[in-house]
Amino acid sequence: MKTAEREAFIAACREFLQPEQFLLDEPMRLHTTFEIGGPADFLIFPSSVAELQQVLRLIHQYELPLVILGNGSNVLVRDKGIRGAVVKFNGPMSDIRVEGSRLVAGAGALLKDVSDAAATHGLTGLEFACGIPGSIGGALFMNAGAYDGEMKNVADVVRTVTLTGEARSYSRDELALGYRHSLFQENGEAIYEVELQLQPGDQQAIDAKIADFTERRETKQPLDMPSAGSTFKRPTGYYAGTLIDQTGLKGLAVGGAQVSTKHAGFVVNKGGATAADVLGLIHEVQRRVKESHGVELHPEVRIIGEA
Repeated sequence: MKTAEREAFIAACREFLQPEQFLLDEPMRLHTTFEIGGPADFLIFPSSVAELQQVLRLIHQYELPLVILGNGSNVLVRDKGIRGAVVKFNGPMSDIRVEGSRLVAGAGALLKDVSDAAATHGLTGLEFACGIPGSIGGALFMNAGAYDGEMKNVADVVRTVTLTGEARSYSRDELALGYRHSLFQENGEAIYEVELQLQPGDQQAIDAKIADFTERRETKQPLDMPSAGSTFKRPTGYYAGTLIDQTGLKGLAVGGAQVSTKHAGFVVNKGGATAADVLGLIHEVQRRVKESHGVELHPEVRIIGEA
């Protein structure tokens, strides 16, 4: 991007965004759960759908590369950072409201908060999401799931803004939700709101299920260390963590990145890890598992930015 264009884009954004909503050369390690990543040229936090539309129109006008992030929980940002603009949803676009058996959440709402809201209103169907460390927008984008539940089962309407700033709405049948996949991985539109169809349930049963899932996560997953959640997709007929454990790779480290000693399906940042460390460890795990079991592992974590 030429200097004059960069300055014009900055000036245009500053006309309607507050200083804290528009950051230049911001280290992405401060905005991802892995606590890893180089600087983004522009990091933008829209506070409304109207602002999101303005931002995307400008990004399109200046032909900037675009990355959209929720809670930054399922991504690894490479060490040289991200060229172009990163749009990230936070508090102002995190409203949650319950209307009968329907729950409507802004893209930035944390899954735990959405699950808690459903439980508080006696609605079942979202218990699986109680401990997934992501936002509802990111969860829909990846069709997140756990404990035999997934977003595909509850998502009913998704509202987006296109790359040219137009508002759109998608029904359940248009979402193309599959294993860690959605339509929005292809069309690149920014999800700003998700509407879920839940069911009235027994309060005690809902609370018991959430307590059970929470206990399982807390006892089995390395929640005390920075990570991006499960590192690998589940291979057909196998569990990635089990294969990695059986290959004897728990505790294997490259630099500051380590295969968790608590759950082999997680790569954690044990301190000062770089993206290069994580990628080196991922590749070594893939090589050894393929050599030992003949199974190819594929990353579930999104790898973005410049090496």
